[in-house]
Amino acid sequence: MAASLRLGRQGILFGLKLSHFNKCLWATQPWQEHVRHFFRSPWILGVSPLKVQMPALSPTMEEGNIVKWLKKEGEAVAAGDALCEIETDKAVVTMESNDDGIMAKILMEEGSRNVRLGTLIALMVEEGQDWKQVEIPPPDAAAPSAAPPAADAAAAPVVPPAAPSLAQPPKPVTSGPLRLSPAARHILDTHGVDPKLATPTGPRGLITKEDALNLLKMSPAPKAAPAMAAPAAPSPVPTPLAAPPPPGSRPNIPPLSVPGKPGAPGTFTEIPATNVRRVIAQRLTQSKTTIPHAYASVDCDMAAVMNLRKNLANEQIKVSVNDFIIKAAAVTLKEMPEVNVTWSGDGPRALDSVHISIAVATDKGLITPIIKDAANKGVQEISANAKALAQKARDGKLLPEEYQGGSFSISNLGMFGISGFSAVINPPQACILAVGTSRAELRLCEDDQTLRTQQLMTVTLSSDGRLVDDELASRFLDKFRANLEQPQRMALA
Repeated sequence: MAASLRLGRQGILFGLKLSHFNKCLWATQPWQEHVRHFFRSPWILGVSPLKVQMPALSPTMEEGNIVKWLKKEGEAVAAGDALCEIETDKAVVTMESNDDGIMAKILMEEGSRNVRLGTLIALMVEEGQDWKQVEIPPPDAAAPSAAPPAADAAAAPVVPPAAPSLAQPPKPVTSGPLRLSPAARHILDTHGVDPKLATPTGPRGLITKEDALNLLKMSPAPKAAPAMAAPAAPSPVPTPLAAPPPPGSRPNIPPLSVPGKPGAPGTFTEIPATNVRRVIAQRLTQSKTTIPHAYASVDCDMAAVMNLRKNLANEQIKVSVNDFIIKAAAVTLKEMPEVNVTWSGDGPRALDSVHISIAVATDKGLITPIIKDAANKGVQEISANAKALAQKARDGKLLPEEYQGGSFSISNLGMFGISGFSAVINPPQACILAVGTSRAELRLCEDDQTLRTQQLMTVTLSSDGRLVDDELASRFLDKFRANLEQPQRMALA
């Protein structure tokens, strides 16, 4: 009996202790929750950012320069707002925001040059978050992944290529409601592309401008020839050192001049090339090395155009000779659609519209804004469009759709007194027309066998021999001359 009472008392004491321990344990839970919440708060981990990367604002763009930021840190941003101005390989283009939020951190300041595509240039946070606590990624995450070193690539074993698979058209990847940025919607609507074919990479499934441009660039890749195994590199053979040149002899390569010091005779100074200059060099080299150029010239009598210009000037309508040339070329292309073609990787492509590219010289280089649907416009409307596009080109404010997609180019050097020249074709176009200045010449009139003064202008057509042969180029120039010498024909076309 005494043992039972002792065991019962011990059980009661153990139960009281256990109850006290549970109370203490429950009392500590709020403190643990506070600690857990503290370490999970933005003060420790930071606010997850919305990354703003250098976009591809043109199909040929590989890098860009930050000209000016239009939003400051801490400023609210709405989808479609202008974030900054970026100098591409063609012009200065305004970059738009793809989402709503707050500008948290600018990583690439104004004046940053040669920023590669995909490089992180700024950070944003969502509305309602503390932009000052944005989580800044490490520097290696801000730069695009670089290609492996050449040495590693050379040391890697040669793997035989797999059998080429037939390219298939992209399939729709989204089934729910689509979210497109304003720029992406404009690009896809302009080219008539189904937005469901695009792969969204923006926040919360947003189709960005880069996604739209990537979709436009998707095309079946040309079949590549099977790669041959690279022969083993021959072991270097030691060669005797060349004897030093005798004193007073001229070096084969001019030495580089030292910055800040006057250049010595025979030295040179390196000039950094702009993005526009580099792209012009690449395009000209590509054109002259891959396109078989053919040339044909003809003289046009400008008397009728001169008289018409004088009559229009009396009515306060000012148009230039170049406006009539643009109209004549557009009408001729409409009459001869076999010349209104471009060359693609698979062959010729006939174009439905006549878009004339006009060459405009700027401080940064040559650019070709487009007068769209020029065949259906009057000379006065063409003149207004040409003046507006030329001014935007000199100011660097052209939009991508204003200088991409032309079908025929015109380059006029007549205002510089050039009598005639040959221009380089702007790929993938088939032709470019080089226009010289007008000059007075005495010509024998066949009707009454008398000498008359004529205002002649020489034009030279550079044509792609794969698309426009010599006979077709000759017929084009003959019809172009007829339209220019008889302006009333252009109104009836």
